Amino acid sequence: MTTAVAAPFRFFALQVVGTRRLGPSLARVTFAGPDLRAFHSDGLDQSLSLFLPHPGQAEPAVPVELGEGWWQGWRELPDDVRAVMRSYTLRALRRDADGHTAEVDIDFVLHGVAPGSGPDAGPAARWAADAAPGDRVLLLGPAVADNRAIRFRPPEDTDLVVIWGDETAVPAACAIVEALPAGTRARVWLQVPHAEDAQDLRTAADAEITWLAGDDAGGPEATLATLRAAQLPPAEHPYVWIAGESGCVKRLRRHFVDERGVDRRRVTFVGYWRRGLTEEQLREQG
Repeated sequence: MTTAVAAPFRFFALQVVGTRRLGPSLARVTFAGPDLRAFHSDGLDQSLSLFLPHPGQAEPAVPVELGEGWWQGWRELPDDVRAVMRSYTLRALRRDADGHTAEVDIDFVLHGVAPGSGPDAGPAARWAADAAPGDRVLLLGPAVADNRAIRFRPPEDTDLVVIWGDETAVPAACAIVEALPAGTRARVWLQVPHAEDAQDLRTAADAEITWLAGDDAGGPEATLATLRAAQLPPAEHPYVWIAGESGCVKRLRRHFVDERGVDRRRVTFVGYWRRGLTEEQLREQG
């Protein structure tokens, strides 16, 4: 049984129904379950919280029976019992014709993890590398289509969309690009560890997509240099979406606002992770 958390978000009990490697560093896991009938999202970069079991557990340990007290109850569980919690973005939501059956795709960055990897790998990457049909997870996601965990919101007068994301933002960025309507001009830079991680995206937009892989991607300085050298088409009302490592995202925001003169209110920037910190440490810092 699932328990509502606080509208517009709730828990969804799901099972793995398929897995697929997208490249050396990326894997797609498809989940399904009756609960998804109540899952609703109009977002292209919808944020989710995924709860994963530890090795040997049949399902993740989250005290959903506590209702709104689940968070404190989850924090009080022993470390080796408490479900692993990680933040992801929705890659795709599919429903059948009657709307009663649904599947969601979530893409995982594996960081070079192979199936059967040892304890040095991150717990979520290790789980994804070994995921198999029937594996059970909990997802904390939206029951309301328009919710605060959607960040990509270009104003109606936008005449150019600019996107940058590292490998952690690739799923959201790809979903955004694929959904852009015809007539939209977009310039997109996506960083991935390996050239084989690049994906063939189909979009009706006038989108110029540049994949930066391996040594071509470089660190924050190289990223900033790449965007400084980029020639953007003239636009009266550009909109910028930047997501990935927190420090890099902040530097790129300053570039667009201070150097290119983009209105700061038209720049969305999201730090999905911070160099040198685990997600638990990042959450502790608020």
